[in-house]
Amino acid sequence: MEATDMDVEEQPSSNLNNNSCKRFGLKNSIQTNFGDDYVFQIVPKDDWTAMAVSLSTNAVKLYSPVTGQYYGECRGHSAAINHISCSGASAPHVLHSCSSDGTIRAWDTRSFQQVSCISAGDSQEVFSFSFGGSTDNLLAAGCKSQIIFWDWRNKRQVACLEDSHVDDVTQVHFVPDQRSKLVSASVDGLICIFDTDGEINDDDHLESVINVGTSIGKVGFLGERYQKLWCLTHIETLSVWDLEGAKNEASFQDTRSLASDSWTLDQIDYFVDCHYSEEAKRLWVIGGTNAGTLGYFPVNYNGAATIGSPEAVLEGGHTGIVRSVLPMSTVHGGLPQNQGIFGWTGGEDGRLCCWLSDDSPQINRSWISSALIMKSPTTRKKSRHHPY
Repeated sequence: MEATDMDVEEQPSSNLNNNSCKRFGLKNSIQTNFGDDYVFQIVPKDDWTAMAVSLSTNAVKLYSPVTGQYYGECRGHSAAINHISCSGASAPHVLHSCSSDGTIRAWDTRSFQQVSCISAGDSQEVFSFSFGGSTDNLLAAGCKSQIIFWDWRNKRQVACLEDSHVDDVTQVHFVPDQRSKLVSASVDGLICIFDTDGEINDDDHLESVINVGTSIGKVGFLGERYQKLWCLTHIETLSVWDLEGAKNEASFQDTRSLASDSWTLDQIDYFVDCHYSEEAKRLWVIGGTNAGTLGYFPVNYNGAATIGSPEAVLEGGHTGIVRSVLPMSTVHGGLPQNQGIFGWTGGEDGRLCCWLSDDSPQINRSWISSALIMKSPTTRKKSRHHPY
């Protein structure tokens, strides 16, 4: 890769009304493509030796999370890639992806070749998938309004839930500490909790239903034993739920206004994700502006529900909407070279940005492939609220 220097203008901390906020410097920026292509999702390999990046070109590229070095790409999907995930320690070189082309594919990250493919059907779209079950042999996927299960060892379909949701299933997740429990979320505004032991069906295995009331974009787990759930909707509301009793613990209907009011930068236009720290027992909602600035806003969901002033601000890297955040603060050892790397972000400007904490040596560098020619940026409108 050809390296060129890039100046990053540091904004004075007085722009913020919170003295405890940390500024994060831009270490480098990688232009993944040129033109109208953009980044969907960034996920790490289990050992953090690589990170996978899904793009609007229907390809997945792999990079080093420490140096930004480009490794190669996995190409084969014929429609938008909706979700990617790297396997755990039992299969360290396997990457999975699902797509609106109706397939879930497995890739060898050493050769970048497809090693297996499961088809949900010609007319299907696959929006999310998760591996789990009490014996870790189940593959669950949200396929339009259905949840389909396969035994991933022989790729045989073992169940299909058709009645629990009436609209596209945007999320499916097995609960980390209760591997037989599956959580699904949908555009219909419902979160369903299933027990997947035995022969799975809608009538006997649906344990509880949470009615969020509006189309759901993302959900994730938090708390001891992951017994709580955060939920971000397509109209940018945030809520926190107790899984055991399907009880609402906090609801933020005006989340963007609450976040915008807590700093003096541009208004928050959308939320990218939430991040939960098990060590600190804290939840942050990550909000962004259309110009590409991000803030980590602490969420208090115990007692009075509040959104606090940002504790981290990432500014000066992106020029458009940010789609994905990969915090390297979740790394527990094993990466001695990553001192000071806060994380990576990717967005609709086609950039991957690496961020250093403000007490790290500043290295402003941009990697541009010598095989590509930079095109002039064009102004374009994009709909952020398309869930897939």
